Order: sequence, then structure tokens, then C-alpha cells
Amino acid sequence: MESARDDVLILGGGVIGLACALYLLKAGASVRVLEQGTPGCGSSHGNCGTITPSHAPPLAMPGMIGVALRSIFHADAPLYLNPRLDGARLRWLLGFARHCNWRDFHAATQARLAILQRSRRLLAELVRDDRLDCEFAEQGTLLVYRTARLQKIDEKKHTAVLESLGIEVQRLSGEQVEAMEPALKPGVAGGLLHPQDASLRPDRYLAELARRVVELGGVIESGARIEGFETDRTRITGVQSSRGRFRAERVVLALGAWSPLLARQLGLQLPMQPGKGYSLTYNRPALAPRRALTLCEPSVCVTSWSGGYRLGSTMEFSGYREGLNRPRLDALRRGAAAFLREPEGSELVEEWWGWRPMSVDEVPIIGASARWANLWLATAHGMLGVSMSAATGELMAALLAGTPSAIDASPYAPARFGL
Repeated sequence: MESARDDVLILGGGVIGLACALYLLKAGASVRVLEQGTPGCGSSHGNCGTITPSHAPPLAMPGMIGVALRSIFHADAPLYLNPRLDGARLRWLLGFARHCNWRDFHAATQARLAILQRSRRLLAELVRDDRLDCEFAEQGTLLVYRTARLQKIDEKKHTAVLESLGIEVQRLSGEQVEAMEPALKPGVAGGLLHPQDASLRPDRYLAELARRVVELGGVIESGARIEGFETDRTRITGVQSSRGRFRAERVVLALGAWSPLLARQLGLQLPMQPGKGYSLTYNRPALAPRRALTLCEPSVCVTSWSGGYRLGSTMEFSGYREGLNRPRLDALRRGAAAFLREPEGSELVEEWWGWRPMSVDEVPIIGASARWANLWLATAHGMLGVSMSAATGELMAALLAGTPSAIDASPYAPARFGL
């Protein structure tokens, strides 16, 4: 099969690809999305659905490499570096280490904050104006501590940074936290509330994005595994897939953690690695948290919806190794059991793992390729794809149209990596 030529062909039907499709359609472009599975089946499917401007500070900071190296001996650590030899992963880690300084930390924080805050505003507008049924809640996110020592460390390292950027953080006593969240066991030392954060149900959000894309005239080709590219000297002239050949004036690469694997066929070396995350989804327990929680000592995120409940988080660097890591799932259960009166629902719905697309500087890669005249990149959003999705779509639509963008696009430009 060979399709008619579209204005834009988007490779990847995850949250970033669908958000780009939606905003491009609203700008008047004809859009086709190629997805190897079904829309939203990748890393966004099993995440906890938090919308977090509070996550502007990156992992990369002085001391983080030491944390990662010590994790080699603890397979259930929240941040785990698999000791298996892997040349590509080693090169990425060396690059990541070069960004573990305060100058790069602050630059990445500013770049991430701009797109996170813009996306937070746009998501509220999308939910309202496009009538997205995704259990969007603007109740903030709550960090819960059982030791005052860790709370003080986090206040020094992160809260001060957030407040310097104008992000509100409310310091709470243990009694205040327990009164806000009856689902917590006694013994809470304190908490930090991020009132500007929000949450949604990610599978419903992705389904609603796909619905709106189709309603606005976009085409989603499910089961279209990308097999290769046709090029002349400067342009991509066709994309070969398991469902045939597709052509477009412009191509957007939005394949998440798969982006580096496909980009190699175009001679591009994306400085990315998959960061593996895990989650457990249950039916909703009778006593569920009222808002999204982070249980800080075990680094477990907890989110509840009307018909579901999820424990998630963790970051594992093990390359493209597939499958569940049982000690990491067990760590989620233990962490929840230490904090919550009802840590699990009565029915386990899904054990999940997925690859987050981690760039070496923890800033997404969004913009035009310097190598290919009609290629655009929208990838490397790390753990924040859902949080950054709407602003990425808006930015991509503005860049392709050549119109002014709501945020400065330069920090995300592929040119910083020679792409």
C-alpha cells in the first residue's frame, strides 16, 4: 500500500506523537501517525499520570554518579544501574556524568521548567475546550516523609531551587499530612505539597488525544512498524513500514525510547538511553489517597482514579533489556506497605514495565534536524512525556508553521547535539 502525500507524517503514536498531531491538525495541516502497536501503548501507558512543574530539576547534579554506581549492588534501589557491559550505555553515562555540575543543572532546570509550566496551562485548556475525559485533577502532588532528616535534605536540595524559580512549595507537619490523607499510616514526619501540580489518568488521556486526532481529520495507522527510509541527498522521500510506503512533506520523529534505533538509519546518533520504569495497577482500594503522593524514602509514586490505583516510579538503566524485574516490583509493594493503610487493591490488574527516553542532558530534543531538510525531532522527554506533551505539540506546530512560539525553542534544539 502507498498512501497519498500528507503534510506531516508523525512516526510514533505515543503521548508526544499524538499531542504533536493534535496541534498540527488545529493549525491546518494534514497529519498521519504511524504507530507500531496501538496508540499510547508505550511508556506513557503505565506511568502514574502526574503533571509536575515541580519536577523541573533534573537528576543530573553533583554526586549523582556516585549514587548510580552504588546502586549496582542493590537491584531494588530506586535508581539502579545494571552492571552488564554495554558500550552505548557506557558512552551515555559518561556524557551524563559531564552534565552533573551546577551550571548544567541550572540550565536544564530552566529549560524543563519553561515547557512544564506551559504544558500545565495547556493541559487544563485541552481538558476544558476539547472535553478530554481523563480524570484531570488540580489538587497538587504531595511528598510524604517518615524521617525529618530526608525532608530537610530535600528542602535544601530541591525546595530552595523551586522557590527561587517561583514554584510554590508548602511545608507541612506530620499531623497536617495525616489529616489531609487518612490513607496514610501514623508516623509521618512531614510533607511538601506542590499545589501547582496536577494529575490525570494516562491511558484515558492517550485515548482522548487519539479520539480528537481522528475527529479533526488525522489518520492513525496502528500496527505500522517502521522498517526503513527512502532519501535523496538532503530529504526523506518515503518511509517504509509493515503497512506499506508513506510519504509526506515533513516527517516528525516522535518514537520515544525507540528514537535512537531508527535515527541510526538516517545517520543520526541521538544521545539517548532507555530508562526503565515499573508500575503495578490495581482496582481502587476502599481507603485510597485523595491526591497523587510520592512516598519519599522508598521513592514510590501513588495515584488513584475513580476505577483504578497505581504504584509506580523507579529508574533502571539496563539498556534495551525487556521484561519485568521482580525485585523492583517487590520494592514498590514494600514501599507502599510502609506508608499506607491499604497499600494494594484487592485485584492486581497489571504488572508493567516501559522505557523512558532519557537524553544525556535531560532536556527534550525538539526541533528541525540540521542533517535532513524535512525531518523534525520530538523526543527525549524522559519521565515527563505526559507532563510536557501539550507544550511539545504546540511548539512543534509553531516551528513547522514558522510562527512565533509561546516558549523559547532554542534550549531544545537538536543542533546542540549536531543532529
